[in-house]
Amino acid sequence: MSDLIAIVYPTEPKAEEVRNRLLELQKEYLITLGDAVIATKTDAGKIKLNQMVSTTAAGAVSGSFWGLLIGVLFLNPLLGAAVGAASGALGGALTDVGINDNFMKDLAATIQPGNAALFVLVQSMTADKVLKDISHYGGIVLKTSLDETKEQVLRDALQKATS
Repeated sequence: MSDLIAIVYPTEPKAEEVRNRLLELQKEYLITLGDAVIATKTDAGKIKLNQMVSTTAAGAVSGSFWGLLIGVLFLNPLLGAAVGAASGALGGALTDVGINDNFMKDLAATIQPGNAALFVLVQSMTADKVLKDISHYGGIVLKTSLDETKEQVLRDALQKATS
């Protein structure tokens, strides 16, 4: 079962720094991430999502490969690749993997302009080591799906850095 954790940081670069650290911890097998997205709110109130993986680009690459392959069979590989890339990009843009985009946008609407919310979908983690490692970054817990005791441990760990 996965857990969702949303932490607010004062700036987007700080949230990006934490996300990069979590990706490094994943390479050390201390955490397994399903998704990690940074949501920012502009001064105009618009919400921008910085996804870890672009489904549009991945769809375009996959579509162009299959389009090229089908195009070779029908003696027009360039047309096949172009049509495949366009349809793959469209399919990728319409695909939502990981954390629901509308959920993140609704929750990010509550943060102050200029702040950034880091949404992390955790599949598994060695909690004590991960918390110790990211606690010095600070941040404020916006929402979690953790049970109350684990959520309080997370809040306390992040609170130490801000005080």
